[in-house]
Amino acid sequence: MRNLSGMNLAIVVLVAAAGQVANLTFAQTDSPRHVWTFTGLERVLRDSPPGPNTKAMVRAARNEWESFQIALRSAKSVRINDIVAGPLRGPSNAALPAGNVHLYREHQLHITVPSYRNDKFQAGWYPDALIPFRHPMTGERLTGGRFRAVPFDLPADETHAFWVDLHIPRDATPGHYVGEFNIQIEGGSPMVVPVEIEVWGFALPERATMFTEMCGTPAERMRRYYDNLAKKGVIAKPPDYGPIREQCARLETDHRLNSPPPGELVADRPREDGSFDLTPEQLAGLRRWAEKYHLTMVSVPPPSRRFKDPVADRDRIHRWLKSWDRAMDAAGLGDRLLYTYLLDEPNDAKAYETVQQWGKVVRESGSRVKVLVTEQTKTQDEAWGDLYGAVDIWVPLFPLFDPDTAAARQKLGEQIWCYTALCQGKQPTPWWQTDFPILNYRVPAWIAWRYEMKGILYWAGLSFWYHVEDPWTDPMTYQPGDRSRPISKRAVYNGEGLLVYPARDVGFDGVVPSMRLKALRDGLEDFDYLALLETRGLREKALEIVMPVAGSWNEWAQDPAAYLAARERLAKMILEGK
Repeated sequence: MRNLSGMNLAIVVLVAAAGQVANLTFAQTDSPRHVWTFTGLERVLRDSPPGPNTKAMVRAARNEWESFQIALRSAKSVRINDIVAGPLRGPSNAALPAGNVHLYREHQLHITVPSYRNDKFQAGWYPDALIPFRHPMTGERLTGGRFRAVPFDLPADETHAFWVDLHIPRDATPGHYVGEFNIQIEGGSPMVVPVEIEVWGFALPERATMFTEMCGTPAERMRRYYDNLAKKGVIAKPPDYGPIREQCARLETDHRLNSPPPGELVADRPREDGSFDLTPEQLAGLRRWAEKYHLTMVSVPPPSRRFKDPVADRDRIHRWLKSWDRAMDAAGLGDRLLYTYLLDEPNDAKAYETVQQWGKVVRESGSRVKVLVTEQTKTQDEAWGDLYGAVDIWVPLFPLFDPDTAAARQKLGEQIWCYTALCQGKQPTPWWQTDFPILNYRVPAWIAWRYEMKGILYWAGLSFWYHVEDPWTDPMTYQPGDRSRPISKRAVYNGEGLLVYPARDVGFDGVVPSMRLKALRDGLEDFDYLALLETRGLREKALEIVMPVAGSWNEWAQDPAAYLAARERLAKMILEGK
């Protein structure tokens, strides 16, 4: 279709059915309005000009989420009353369920101070938080919040966008689907965006292949958030956390993240000899949680929280660890990863000694509980010794990954994961701040798979917003050091530690996702593609596709289109492999 965005016209595009030519009608208006589409790996700021694409093209596997964006710009202010998804029809009159389409308005943050080390920064209004049209659990229209998705008053000469999330059912008929999204404008003709969807004939697994540790959950962080509101007198008392926990767990699961079970389901009460049993009620609840939220792993407390001395308490620690094995078996979860996050960032000789002592005791137990430590495989200081024999899961920062020592540990059956925080390292890696390219959140899964890494870790339970009064208006979510100093004299990290936003501001209790979280989800789904190929003996062939776009933590393709093209080649290989 030729580019119509430059014409002073409102566009109505009608798509009747698959295989038919679209009929174009034009309604002359007093003011030029522009609508265009683009992928989920791009951003438009308020001053972005209209783009060339007037049709959305989506390709996805079954049981996969895929997104696109609809942007609008007008010479005069207009009110967007609603966006309505029409039927998405495919082969033999098959249809994708209307309930699998999720619409959001993209909320923009004014970023004028770059994140530390962002030498390509462009000041402007960055879209990130996603305001849903409907309550994510009930499906009801949202009302009463400080911000709303629609109606939305589009200011003159500003670009604003809407996010469309599609989930392809596991039993969807493969093939070509077509439909349309109707943009309803007050006092004017509607604008209709045609959509084409190609459903590939393979499905992603229910459980994500890549392990994810977010160091807590949004539900846990919401307790502090609501307690603070109550102390300030903003609310009379905190709300019921049960529904909040369920909504947060649903969000985590929909984004391929592991949703840790509630603490009461895994609360252990060791006997004098160190052993324990979970109650039948705990086991049943754990089983239900795992089934509902596709649990991939269970974290147990570091043994130092239950015992004082790794030497004197050795036998009691071993019985305690073996009790976790029995509990997982009793819950029918013996195949899930069981681990303890032993210590975070051991950065001195004493911390190394702590890992050496406690880690070796855990590993000597013969339990399935693995020892996870956020540390690289190459020792920091030879005077401290090394952590070999004390760690099962190594989690280095992106820039501190050492391929040679990592490969040696992998040969011994140990796992390597990865994580990021701030903007560390001598050379740039895919840093996670709002003002860096959104692609930075998708590419780590590709690089991780290239190095046979099994998981990714991030901090703060997706929801660190305690350095700002209002995360909906202040993007500088992490400001280390003395925050009373002038902003020009200290580092800031826009969006650091935050991938969800408090949903009270849009009309419900819980959290809403960000565009960056969607990009992370898409990367985790890409990892599933690669894992499918690996299980079919096609790792070397897949590497030929991965290496040009994700060669290392310091070298990766910057063009989003390169990843989408590579993903299509992976899908083709999966289909041919079948």
